[in-house]
Amino acid sequence: MANPTKLYDEAFVTGCDSAHEWMLSWFLKNFKKHCTKPLIFADFGLSDVGRAIVRENVHAIMDLTEVEERGWFKKPLSMLKCPSKKTVWIDTDCEVKDNIDGIFDLLEPNKLAMVEDKPWSWRRGHLWHNSGVVGFIDKPIILRQWVGATKQWQNKEEFKYIGDQEVLDKLLSPITKISYIRDLPNEWNVLRLQLKDGYSGKTRIMHWTGEKGKDQIRSML
Repeated sequence: MANPTKLYDEAFVTGCDSAHEWMLSWFLKNFKKHCTKPLIFADFGLSDVGRAIVRENVHAIMDLTEVEERGWFKKPLSMLKCPSKKTVWIDTDCEVKDNIDGIFDLLEPNKLAMVEDKPWSWRRGHLWHNSGVVGFIDKPIILRQWVGATKQWQNKEEFKYIGDQEVLDKLLSPITKISYIRDLPNEWNVLRLQLKDGYSGKTRIMHWTGEKGKDQIRSML
């Protein structure tokens, strides 16, 4: 494993805790099959077994086991702390199906590059973006605001059963979304529910969301 204090020009980052580490070998196999860029890992609280798997497969590990944020509220903090100039977060329930190194060429300064969450846009009646894949250059102000909001709001009752994506949506208005979000083509984060709606476009990253998505991942192990 490389020196965790090294600054990378471009890097992917992911992370999880012991409850979700069962997906790690599957995720890492798919990632390494298609990607050449460095991978940084945020340890949210892995078991010794999970930590050993990660140590053998990533370039650096960030220890987020003792931070104030809990669960998936650690995700924006992981992005902020990642030692890279160009950074792309990718959830561990994402199946990398094609080379995704080119995503770094799509990033814009001062913006979070994300794919529209079409199922949630339809359900909620306004534009949503999915936080399973998030890219950015340096550490934009909206990322810092997102980190601050997760820390401030994670104990509120309305956020008890939701996560980082809902915090970001609440933080942004339709106008500020234009300013702070760079829309990525759908192929960079195709959501499981889109398959039910007949999605047939290119898929670089398949995002197996929800419990039904996790069942699909289990069938691939």
